[in-house]
Amino acid sequence: MPKKHFLPALFLSSLLLLVSACGSSAAPAGPADKGSGSGTAGGPYTAATPIRTVVADPAFGNYGRLLFPVQKGYYSGDTLGKLDLVWYNNINPRKTVEIVNYLHREAAAGRTVFYDIYTEQEKRADSAKRDTGLFFFRGRPGAKTAIVNAGGGFAYVGAMQDSFPVALELSKKGYNAFALIYRPGAETACQDLSRAIAFLSENAGRLQIDMKGYSLWGGSAGARMAAWVGSYGTAAFGEKPYPQPAMIVTQYTGMSEVTGKEPPTYANVGTSDGIAWYRTMEDRIARIRAAGQDAQIEVFPGLHHGFGLGEGTAAQGWVDHATAFWEKHAR
Repeated sequence: MPKKHFLPALFLSSLLLLVSACGSSAAPAGPADKGSGSGTAGGPYTAATPIRTVVADPAFGNYGRLLFPVQKGYYSGDTLGKLDLVWYNNINPRKTVEIVNYLHREAAAGRTVFYDIYTEQEKRADSAKRDTGLFFFRGRPGAKTAIVNAGGGFAYVGAMQDSFPVALELSKKGYNAFALIYRPGAETACQDLSRAIAFLSENAGRLQIDMKGYSLWGGSAGARMAAWVGSYGTAAFGEKPYPQPAMIVTQYTGMSEVTGKEPPTYANVGTSDGIAWYRTMEDRIARIRAAGQDAQIEVFPGLHHGFGLGEGTAAQGWVDHATAFWEKHAR
């Protein structure tokens, strides 16, 4: 794929580094933060658990560090309940606790929750590939597969807000969902996503997943990854050609290009997003439709950038709508 296609993304990445108007995203920890993901019933972690305790938990082996951004300076807060990610809003501490407790339970039960996508030889040749991989949120054996990509301005990976929550919700619906941890950078991110598609396709039997009619989901920079790989294909990023996804999800991303090769596309965004202008997204969806492809967008009043699941907001339930759109095109 020609480099010129990445110029808008690289410009966005530079622009995002100047943006600080999104505000604080994490609510204060307190009694309300204790729910299904806290205490002994849900797992060992609560909103008061230090993040460093989760990272160092032996249950996670050497991949606990990838649960949170490995790039310095993009998150703050010393406990799960106080986690704050740059450029994100509406972080739900209860969901953060639920996610890490889910992964801990799976790992403690002997089920693999993290898969490397590169070999040791490849990681020796490029040390940045050590900070990549797939977190597995299991659905039903043999069920269809979603790959979810977090944003972070191609500067870091905001998985705890953008990809882990969506993957967990999809697994509750019975789908097999994988959250990708990738190398920041537009080109490398698309290479890692293409490798993830290759890895899952080649190991579908062992993993008991169905890659026919798979879907790509992403927020912000992760949405650009899904759109680019979905349109240009895995061969454009160094892998063998694999089938196009049945559909892609693009949350709050301001990309405007339309290639005419887009898969069916579901999008959403808030009207108060200062990074991804909702009118730009509406125009792109209209042009995808004009090119003959199915596409739809939901615009939520008052929401800012990076609202994730949007629990307790106008966006609550959007995953159900996107899943219905996927089911329509995966049949």
